[in-house]
Amino acid sequence: MDTNFAPDVRPDSADRPASLHQKIYDEIEGNILSGAWPPGHRLQFEVELAAHYGCSRMTVNKVLTQMVKAGLIERRRKSGSFVAYPRAESAILDIRDIKQEVEALGLTYGYERLTRLRRLSIAEDRKRLEVTPADAVLALTARHRAGRKPSV
Repeated sequence: MDTNFAPDVRPDSADRPASLHQKIYDEIEGNILSGAWPPGHRLQFEVELAAHYGCSRMTVNKVLTQMVKAGLIERRRKSGSFVAYPRAESAILDIRDIKQEVEALGLTYGYERLTRLRRLSIAEDRKRLEVTPADAVLALTARHRAGRKPSV
């Protein structure tokens, strides 16, 4: 198995160094996106990656879990982690900037946070966010305003 890692493909911020977690993520992502690791390529096992980066296995596990959520890799029980094949059915989510839309209409934009609650995840959170029962989530309720009326 090829254990060479491509150099970082993203420029580091001059203001602050990247965390080890981010460095590991960026290097693996760089290898995947550059094609150095094609779909189906098996990544080193967590223990091997931890030794390579001089960190705990838990740090590597968190990075790989994040990469699964991003659709970059897939994990197979007792086989390891593999570069994921591109998904043909992936959709592009268009996230609108509500403030920009309201101001483009010539109206005054307003934002009001109604609630902010940090709580343990419930069943719906675990399904939608792929978190565990022990994970905490941040539940926010907010209101956007266009002029003096709530925007839709």
